[in-house]
Amino acid sequence: MENKSNTGLKVGLGIALVLFLATGFYTMNLYKESNETKKELNEEKQLVMNDLNAMAKQYDEAIAENDIANKDLIEARERIQGLIDSLRISETNVKSLWRYKTKYRNLQKEMDILLAQNDSLRIENSYLATSLDSTRVRLEERTMFTDSLLVQNTALAEVVENASILNTVDLKGFGVIERTSGKLIPTERARRADKIRVCFTVAKNPLVQAGDQELYVQVIDPNNNILGANEQVIFEDKTLNYSVVSKFNYENSNLNVCEFVTAKGDNDFEKGRYVVNVFNQKDLVSTSEFTLK
Repeated sequence: MENKSNTGLKVGLGIALVLFLATGFYTMNLYKESNETKKELNEEKQLVMNDLNAMAKQYDEAIAENDIANKDLIEARERIQGLIDSLRISETNVKSLWRYKTKYRNLQKEMDILLAQNDSLRIENSYLATSLDSTRVRLEERTMFTDSLLVQNTALAEVVENASILNTVDLKGFGVIERTSGKLIPTERARRADKIRVCFTVAKNPLVQAGDQELYVQVIDPNNNILGANEQVIFEDKTLNYSVVSKFNYENSNLNVCEFVTAKGDNDFEKGRYVVNVFNQKDLVSTSEFTLK
């Protein structure tokens, strides 16, 4: 009887050892795949950043080569810089890369129209046109790589896209003069602006339950300072500095929201480009930029 008991114990220990080793092997494979995916995403983000910087440099050369600065080229250059700044502080995930791919496509269409309207500029700067075409090809190749990466991570993309979070559209920021009567007058003059007004539309999401909701608004001035409250909130391994918390009652429909942000202390607003970001907890859901003169 004792021999049978010992034999049963040995068999049980053997089975437990096999299960333990199998579990460990499976866990190691999952960890390895996760690290490889993160590495590929970081590499792709850096490649996109490099190509956007190259495009921005080509715009700088085009602007410098003309005696009279082309307003359309300058504005396009500023939009590219805004995308670069936003990409630099964004999280590296499939959703983020997909969003920046969409924004790049819009910039690409705009660039095609802009170049078509500036025939004389293209003739005088043939090298610039060739370089921009080359940059477009490289960015398209990066886009193809991103598409492939999205296909390989379909499960992850579906989890992110179907998450119960609110997104925003039509994000705009601008300076306003506030009269004693409460009337607000938009202004592009930095020294005349009393506040910065940030407006956006909270998009309907049937997966989000109706009730009190909040988003974090971040306004970054030309000196890379965060205006407003400049307080911190911690989400797991990420710390977010925000200008104001936008709190509202969500009723399962599109909702227009506006918030106000003040300058630091009693100082005037700085001249230059401002970046506005809206976060749903730690996730960047929209970004925009504007200029005060």
